[in-house]
Parts: sequence; structure tokens; C-alpha cells
Amino acid sequence: MIDISNLSKSYNNGQVKAVEGLDLKVSRGEIFGFLGPNGAGKTTTIKMIVGLLNPDSGSIIIDGTDIAKEPIEAKRKMGYVPDEPVLYERLTGIEYLNFMADVYQVPASVRKEKIEYFLEMFNLRDAAADLIRSYSHGMRQKTALAGALLHDPKLWILDEPMVGLDPKSSHLLKIQMREHCDKGNTVFFSTHVLEVAEKLCDRVAIINKGKLIAIGTIDELRHGDKKDSLEKIFLELTEQ
Repeated sequence: MIDISNLSKSYNNGQVKAVEGLDLKVSRGEIFGFLGPNGAGKTTTIKMIVGLLNPDSGSIIIDGTDIAKEPIEAKRKMGYVPDEPVLYERLTGIEYLNFMADVYQVPASVRKEKIEYFLEMFNLRDAAADLIRSYSHGMRQKTALAGALLHDPKLWILDEPMVGLDPKSSHLLKIQMREHCDKGNTVFFSTHVLEVAEKLCDRVAIINKGKLIAIGTIDELRHGDKKDSLEKIFLELTEQ
């Protein structure tokens, strides 16, 4: 589903290397966790995957589509929620969701059912007619998630998706992620909550200082020591 080859990105005229020579393959049907300390290059990588940043070098293929050559087609295949969603504050929640359905050309016969589903799932029905500017951070996060997933994309790209969610919404989102991948789709998400990654992910990758330092299942990263938690593995690898 995602095929990244020799991906690099730097800032300040090449003085700061945010991502360096990243190679990564993410398969259909898996929840893939992308982990790393603050400033490791996670968000920069994600922004290149979704087409918000152009890499200095390397390629990104989304479900067989090169995002550099066919950006619109590649973006149709994914739903993206950034770590700090920025929404149109002068729209109501329902107006925003209909706008997102228009962007992704969700048919009228489908969108009403989808919008109702997410409003119910995230407990947003009573606030749907209110302006987004009046929403709390958690409500904005849930609205952004609903808008990104309305068109049922094959690939979900979620940057810290649990931040701001109440326990029930977080639980329901995890269920959705698993069900989505059980249908042969893919979820690629970053998180600092390592317990969530350990329980939820089929595989994880750990990035540090712009370079991939580990990838595999939790058991593979343990190297046979089943007592090791992902937190312990993460701290050992990123402190070396």
C-alpha cells in the first residue's frame, strides 16, 4: 500500500536533515505504527506521504500511484488527519462534513448515511449545527477524523489520532482501525502512546534523527525476550 524509497528531506539549505534515506514498505491489511521521539522526523515523513511537502529526493508510491507524478489520484486513495487539525471555523460541523464529501465526490446516496454514522460514533450530533469555532479541541479532532474518513479511503494516515479524544471515542476509533484493515485496507499512524501501539499495531517502525532504526512486529523487536515492553525497546533504541 505504501512504498517509500530513499526518501530525504532537509531544512535550512540542507543544514538540518529531517529525514535521511528512508526506505519503508507498508502492506495491505496492516495497522502500522510510526514511532519516534519529538523531532525525529515523523510528521515531516507523513507530510511528504500525503503530498504537503516535497522531498529532496526519493519516491513515494501509494497503492501503485506515484504521488509526485499523480498527486490527485494518490490523494483520493487516502484520508489524512494531522496532529493539529485546522478546520474552517466559520462553517458548522455538518457544513464541513458536506464540504469534505464534495471534495472527495462522495455520492449523495452514500454521504448522508456516512455523515450520520460518524456523528453518532463521535457523539457530535447535538453540535453538528454549531460553528466549528465554538468546538473544543476534542470535538475538532473528531470532526477532522470524520471528514477524512467519509470517502472510505483505502489508506488512513493519522498523526497522533488519539490526542484529545475521550476514552469512548478512542476505543471506537481503534475498533474502526482494526475493521478497516481486516477488509484489506491499511492504517498508518503515529503515536507517543506506546501502550496503544503495542496492543494495536501489526508492525511498527521507529525513526530517530531522521533515520529508520528499527522495524518489525513487537515480537521481532523483542529479539526473543517476551518480557520486554515496547516502551523499554523504544527507550533503549532511541537513547543509543
